[in-house]
Amino acid sequence: MAANAAESQSSMQFGPFRLHSGRRLLEKDGEPIALGSRAMDVLIVLVERAGAVVSKQELTKRVWPDRTVDESGLRVHMAALRKALGEGRDGARYVTNVSGRGYSFVAPVAAVYPTPQASAAPSPALPTTLPRPLNRMIGRDTAVREVSARLAAHRFVTLHGPGGIGKTTVAVAVAHAELSAFANEVAFVDLGAIADRALVESAVATSLGVAVRSSDPLPSLLNFLRPRRMLLVLDSCEHVIDGVARLAESIFREASEVSLLATSRELLRVEGEHVCPLAALETPPQHTTFRASELLAFPAAHLFVERAAASGHEIELNEANASFVADICRKLDGNALAIELAAGRVATHGLPALAELLESRMPLLWQGRRTAPQRHQTLNATLDWSHNLISETERAVLRRLSILVGGFTLQAAEAVAAFPAGNQSIDASDMVAALEQLVAKSLVQANTCERPSCYRLLDTMRAYARTKLVGSGEDMAVARRHATFFRMFLEQTSLDLTR
Repeated sequence: MAANAAESQSSMQFGPFRLHSGRRLLEKDGEPIALGSRAMDVLIVLVERAGAVVSKQELTKRVWPDRTVDESGLRVHMAALRKALGEGRDGARYVTNVSGRGYSFVAPVAAVYPTPQASAAPSPALPTTLPRPLNRMIGRDTAVREVSARLAAHRFVTLHGPGGIGKTTVAVAVAHAELSAFANEVAFVDLGAIADRALVESAVATSLGVAVRSSDPLPSLLNFLRPRRMLLVLDSCEHVIDGVARLAESIFREASEVSLLATSRELLRVEGEHVCPLAALETPPQHTTFRASELLAFPAAHLFVERAAASGHEIELNEANASFVADICRKLDGNALAIELAAGRVATHGLPALAELLESRMPLLWQGRRTAPQRHQTLNATLDWSHNLISETERAVLRRLSILVGGFTLQAAEAVAAFPAGNQSIDASDMVAALEQLVAKSLVQANTCERPSCYRLLDTMRAYARTKLVGSGEDMAVARRHATFFRMFLEQTSLDLTR
């Protein structure tokens, strides 16, 4: 209780910057500044000891309490901190290196206390709807801090990513982290059980305990929300996206003190929305040998080993087993749900056989927790959930793209997916439009940083879509177009090399 009171009491001001240590947020003139987790730790320690010299040993002990880190690691994060503060720009000085002793924060620092607010009549307490957080969350601390910072800066954030990636887990953790900031005014609404987008507003009103006395619940819901300062989490929005979009935009416009956090496989695309893509858990890189301690530094491998142990099989992380674990995590694309499902099979199959099984369709049908939502009980159910929400043209393009292994270009996608087959005729413009939608709905991954831009189906999605391709009867036609395209590509490449 005392810690929460201290956190809400003050922040630290220096130059144009304000540091909110409890929220791990750095602002410049009211705008959030992107700063890595370790660099933020360094800044907090230095500001706490402003004017004093903090030794390099003390800094590394505070920032990396459980690890041995050499001085070069500290220098990297110190450089990132100085860059974020604009050290040296227009004569600004914040952090100085005291030769042989350590670092010192030399800018004047002042505590800033919030202005007392006039007391108002208390609003009725919200019903308790927030799920309990996981006892142990692996590899998502940075994501939780990033989402919290974006909420503080923008008020409306959509956590976006494919099924099973961990969006709900992160959203629940963010909600718990924000309880003190919103004085426990946090509500969580699971929309997964709502089948009709017209029922979204009624479902939210019911969850919040709002009495609705008309056929349109929106006015009553907005009247309830306008005077409140709260965080509203809308979970699993993709299947009722139009209804959620209408509601979220209305709340953003009409209830200025309400912050919104949505989780969705598809963007809402409405006013006020700021998108936070949720990346897969980091996996060990290919063609690298790891010791056990090094392997567990990768969240995907750490989760796999921990969930395997929880399922009754402690993995001895020798060099051979570490290689199998790394390979399994890569094949599962760092997807948290897929990793948990696979880890539960180690006791049955062992690591070598499990790695081989991942090449078949069997993993799509592995059962997960009995208490999980139906859409998360198997990988197949998770992918079915997304597949059932897309158009027939998008389904045809998705299954035809499954012939492509690894990254592929727009030209390759057009070659294998844009052609008439049976009742499904797709031309180049149809294919491009469908591909855009598949990317927006987290079914195809896009890497626009490469030249040319590259696309990819995650391995689990490709296995699922391949079963759809075989079932459609188009597999031979797609295979011929695939072979023709790459024969021509190789011939052209050979000509280019001989010129």
